[in-house]
Amino acid sequence: MTLLITGGTGTVGRPTVEACRAAGLAPSILSRRTGPDHVVGDLRDPAALATALAGVTTVLHLATNRRSDARATSHLVEAARSAGVEHLVYLSIVGVDAVPLGYYRSKVACERIIAASGVPFTVLRATQFHDFVAGAFVAQRRLPRVVTVDVPFQPIDTRAVAARLVSLVGVAPANGRVDDLGGPDVLPMRELAEQWLVARGVSGADARRRVIEWRAPGKLVAAYRAGLHTTGQPGPGIRFADWAATAAR
Repeated sequence: MTLLITGGTGTVGRPTVEACRAAGLAPSILSRRTGPDHVVGDLRDPAALATALAGVTTVLHLATNRRSDARATSHLVEAARSAGVEHLVYLSIVGVDAVPLGYYRSKVACERIIAASGVPFTVLRATQFHDFVAGAFVAQRRLPRVVTVDVPFQPIDTRAVAARLVSLVGVAPANGRVDDLGGPDVLPMRELAEQWLVARGVSGADARRRVIEWRAPGKLVAAYRAGLHTTGQPGPGIRFADWAATAAR
């Protein structure tokens, strides 16, 4: 197997590269810059992609850009088809076809582009990463209160996602979606905020007082409130509270 990873230096890309190496694989990382194990290329440049994919048998497509996902994915699958890539694994998000969010619509478009490409493929949808959920709280860290929305989340550790991705590159293409992947718990955003505060040294009672829950209007929040971005069953990886405690050190 000759493995190329797009987005290999990102939030989920870094642990995925590490998991590949731990599994005895030697991934190359598509990058616009030179570096260890980097293959220079740009998802915006079809000619550079053609060179980068020469001899590659498997692609893990983790790169994402809210403005140009579909275009970049089109360039990638065209280069992959020309290079004779045998398996393209794409990481998407749970609920992209149910939650009315612009970024999610671009992920659905990418899934369709890959499915229609003729390149053997597998799509894995995962729930929001612990890092993503924590980001909403980090942005409010200097405020006296943390505002949350009355919606649940099922956050997952990126290392659990990485492990699942590595398992997929070692098997035959599904030529469709595999089972969605979510974290171990579905919890209200308010409770996740309290856990985040406790991990940063705030007492449980003070954490409860500091969190404000807002019942937001609109179709987007209604979709989240209905849990359309969750899997409906517990998944692997450490819980958010444990991850937050580790991240706070």
